[in-house]
Amino acid sequence: MKQRKAWRVVREVIGEADIIIEVVDARDPIGTRNRKLEKLVLEEGKKLLIVMNKADLVPKEWAEEYKRKSELPMVFISARERKGTGILRREIKKLAKELLNEQEKVKVALIGYPNVGKSTIINTLKGKKAVGTAPIPGYTKGKQLIRLSKKIWLLDSPGVVPIDDFDELVIKGGFPADKIEEPVKPALKLIGRILETRKEALTEKFGIEDFSSEEDILREIGKRKGIIRKGGEVDLEETARWLLREWQTGRFTLFGKEEEKGQEFVWDFEGVLDGIEEDLLLDPRRILWKYGEELREKLDNTKRVGVREIEGFTVGIATGFKKCDGGIKLLEKLTGKQVIASECFGKKWKGVVVIME
Repeated sequence: MKQRKAWRVVREVIGEADIIIEVVDARDPIGTRNRKLEKLVLEEGKKLLIVMNKADLVPKEWAEEYKRKSELPMVFISARERKGTGILRREIKKLAKELLNEQEKVKVALIGYPNVGKSTIINTLKGKKAVGTAPIPGYTKGKQLIRLSKKIWLLDSPGVVPIDDFDELVIKGGFPADKIEEPVKPALKLIGRILETRKEALTEKFGIEDFSSEEDILREIGKRKGIIRKGGEVDLEETARWLLREWQTGRFTLFGKEEEKGQEFVWDFEGVLDGIEEDLLLDPRRILWKYGEELREKLDNTKRVGVREIEGFTVGIATGFKKCDGGIKLLEKLTGKQVIASECFGKKWKGVVVIME
């Protein structure tokens, strides 16, 4: 039901807007581009622009080559670093100009998966000169348009593309690798994506140069990491969990940057997160009011982390820090998302509950 509802909202956004911006994570373009969304937009006859956010985290040469091969207009930006946003504005104006010959105003909407930076881009585009609710007759009550220029308006409500299957949820970090009962399938899907996007990453990380089947590659990773069962066979399940954990925590990426020293922690709080999801609690204060006592029982020097995707947002819990800022930074690093609300708790050892998008 949630999937159908989410897609219904996406279709409504497509129907209202004249220009659709699909926001994609430049670090994983294949995984965060949605072909179903792109097909819907083009079938509706709407203008479509691909915005690759977080481009500061990928090599410039690779980004330029990917853009050159694209069949759709594309812009690489870093919204958080405010790089490339001027180019984005110019591209929006270029697409709008083609439409303004036939209509007085053009509406722009941002759509994409959770964790790609839609809200950050909206806030960047709005800027300090943004004007509030648009006086446009017939515009849907309860929604808002922000004026980007005299004739171009931004729909101030990003469309969230739902994650359609469990394997994708795992790859995007929405379910901890250590908790997966059957990890081989999502691990093979991840390897296939790496082969399609940038197979050199497997050579840089594992020294694998013979790219045969996904399962053979997973088995070779297990050999090289020494994840072996009694009898000398590779433990594929444990290898898959290890690979997914490396991907989720950012120790393994598509690009050969120098690895950072990993920060040890354990995944926890599944029971609390189940309750938060059931009650649909998206306010850190309300979460602490209901689950604070249970969370305080685990306050010690062991770093514990839990995350859960709920209704397009991510709820994060982290404990075992001397300062709450440490927990916030770890949660942002693990998810690639930005904290928009947080509450700190504890005395000697502290914890934090956050909402991210």
